[in-house]
Amino acid sequence: MTSSSLAAPLDVEPRPDRPAILRVDPPDDPARWAAENREALRARVTEHGALLVRGLGLRDADQAGAVFTRLAGRLLPEREAFAPREAHGPALYSSTPWPANQPMCMHHELSYPLEVPGLLLFACLTAPEQGGATAVADAAQVLDALPGELTERFEQEGWLLTRTYNDEIGASLAESFGTEDRDEIERYCRANAIDFTWGADGSLRTEQRRTAVVRHPLTGRRCWFNQIAFLNEWTLAPEVREYLLDEYGADGLPFNTRYGDGTPIDEYAVRLLNDTYEEHTRREPWQAGDLMLVDNIGTAHSREAFTGDRQVVVGLADPHRLADHCPTPEASRR
Repeated sequence: MTSSSLAAPLDVEPRPDRPAILRVDPPDDPARWAAENREALRARVTEHGALLVRGLGLRDADQAGAVFTRLAGRLLPEREAFAPREAHGPALYSSTPWPANQPMCMHHELSYPLEVPGLLLFACLTAPEQGGATAVADAAQVLDALPGELTERFEQEGWLLTRTYNDEIGASLAESFGTEDRDEIERYCRANAIDFTWGADGSLRTEQRRTAVVRHPLTGRRCWFNQIAFLNEWTLAPEVREYLLDEYGADGLPFNTRYGDGTPIDEYAVRLLNDTYEEHTRREPWQAGDLMLVDNIGTAHSREAFTGDRQVVVGLADPHRLADHCPTPEASRR
């Protein structure tokens, strides 16, 4: 049976300038509705990259979590988090804490572990007064729109994520690795191609090199899949960047990205990445009760600045260990 035949009963409205949307009459039992329509919904997500379901009337985290598990099966605990989240249940999280007046630019969630989530599930329990949309962008279209000389370098070298864990900013060791035990952390790093160095003060610095372009495991499309711009110093607000540089120094920033050979990425390149994302952004304001499913490998997402209260819960699912995700020196020479 083809994906289109599976999805046929759902009247999804594709929209070139906005995420595809499915409007439904409020079901008596949203979790049961999700289970009954699981295959069709998942097929539509693969087809469109993201799908907004409006009308489910999701009211609380427990209800959202039940819908998530019917659609995705087991939800994934977050590992290598860059910021702490509030847990609302097993592997059910708040959206990433970030100042409401600052946007979170386009990225793919947890694109730097060796095993990445293939599906993101969002439920809006409280919609903001203004702004706050979870916008999306097609990763294959972004790749095609970027200058060839830039993408070719990242394809050859990969990208490097550097992190310095401290007690003041970002996720703690326990929040990132699930433990504070040095031996366990070192075992995790070795098993996941992460170089690590312990400081005399007990701080941890890590480096991991990953591929910037991957093939989608289902569609075969080549996707710009990374967090190069999102975790780079030049994406930070100028005053925040200056404070962090003064406080920690260029090599001690809580997180930063570089070319795969360790060369810094200049401001122009980061601005070009973010501008290209913006040109391909599709957005739809949240309404309370909405469900949104995002193909995390084929589609980047962002969070816009907002006013008022905003409560969105998140689930991660469908782990994929991408064959081309960790470049080797041999691959770089091909």
